[in-house]
Amino acid sequence: MPVSAVFRTVALVLSLLLLSHGTARAELTAGVAKVDITNRDAGPVNDPLWVKALMLKSGKTTAVLITLDAVAVGEIGHVKNDYLPKVREQLQAGLGILPQNILVNASHCHGIVCADVAERTVQAVKEAAANLVPVKVGAGEGHEDRIMENRRLKLKSGREADVRHAYSLPADDAVAEVGPVDPQIGILRLDRLDGRTLAVVYNFAMHPIMSVPSGANTADVTGFASTVIEDNLSEGAMALFVQGCGGDINPVMYKDVEHPRSAEPLGTMLGLSTLKGVKKIACNDDARLTVINETLTLPRADRTERIDALESEQTRLLRSLTGTSLNLKTFLPLVVKYNLSKDFPSYYSHQYLHDKAMGRDNWEQMDATNRKNMEAYIKNILTMEELTRVRTNIDLLKKHQASLVAAGKRSVDVEVAGLRVGEFALVTFPGELTVRIGLGIKKAAPHPKTFVAGYTNGYIYYAPTAEQLKNPGAAQEDCDSILAPEWQEIFETKVAELLKRL
Repeated sequence: MPVSAVFRTVALVLSLLLLSHGTARAELTAGVAKVDITNRDAGPVNDPLWVKALMLKSGKTTAVLITLDAVAVGEIGHVKNDYLPKVREQLQAGLGILPQNILVNASHCHGIVCADVAERTVQAVKEAAANLVPVKVGAGEGHEDRIMENRRLKLKSGREADVRHAYSLPADDAVAEVGPVDPQIGILRLDRLDGRTLAVVYNFAMHPIMSVPSGANTADVTGFASTVIEDNLSEGAMALFVQGCGGDINPVMYKDVEHPRSAEPLGTMLGLSTLKGVKKIACNDDARLTVINETLTLPRADRTERIDALESEQTRLLRSLTGTSLNLKTFLPLVVKYNLSKDFPSYYSHQYLHDKAMGRDNWEQMDATNRKNMEAYIKNILTMEELTRVRTNIDLLKKHQASLVAAGKRSVDVEVAGLRVGEFALVTFPGELTVRIGLGIKKAAPHPKTFVAGYTNGYIYYAPTAEQLKNPGAAQEDCDSILAPEWQEIFETKVAELLKRL
């Protein structure tokens, strides 16, 4: 055999040996499972709440994404503070999964989960581990802008208020503008090798708190959306919703009093819009899987000055209330009359004209007095509405101030995680991030398919922007927060670092 032929044969054999010893491209495998976590002893149930688990393996890396139809991962609601450490401990002991590679996201629906939610979560992950199959992966996005609204209102005074059921809205003529929304749906698609879809992870920013007409237990908007997605994909496909930066994003028409409250139409629209995005995604053999989980120390705020300022405002508002001859019984009929007829509200026009012909203005004088009393009564109503907003937010500030004192330190440690699956990149935070945070991170991200999730691996209340935290009007997000304004720059710097490493 010629020497050159021998060299070619040897080279071919060596290349085959190298491929067989691990230089071949890693394979991505995935498994999914879900377990019902509805508390069926808590009253009527409209639709079930689920814990869903997605396990991913590539080479030596294993990652688990868990989604909960619950308000939060600890701190508030029915998922207790020992939930996350308990789940991680059991999964490490039973399956050898590193605790830091387990990400748990709460949808932030206000459904009531069962007491043994931790045990059922572990069950879901174990079932997902038993269901591992080779998959192809793809990342993409959908668009939905019809179902949500920014609940922060910028007032003409320069202050900001927010849309809540806990108190009344400011007067219409006091509102100057509203904040942005994020219509992007971030999507991770995982297909079996035969083309059947195994799982869809979708990330979107909105409070799923619309409820259902009966008021029964529900997974709300995102529960309905996941059902729509699953019903229109391959048999057994699972949709896992990951809550985004929805801290200041409400369902649209949140204060509507003309129609029954129903999450289903909104969820259906979100599900269909997600499906449109899913169908545009082509999956491939990209087996990249990276998990980064770091502890970040953030500054806590001392709320003393804010509490003092709002209590001073409360005192000012109380002193501004004035006496008026009217009460609700006399006020309401006057409002109707004086809006039906501007010139002749109290009786037919001929009586006014007759009075005037006789040289009298008795009707006009009475109308002037009534209008003055109505103006004073309306002013008192608006002041009382403002007082309810101030008092509610003072209570939130005092709660977190007491927590600061009890903690004995001016900082809080939180988990910040990064997950990379193929082209899909996700960064997480345990607080209720407001939408501007997410929009800013995605705009600056080095990866085109970068998405942001709040409500993950714990719960530390609201995480507004530094500017929002300085709002003198005190919206809920600004008061129901433990963070000092400097937190935002620290967090965003860490996120930029994580994204470079993913």
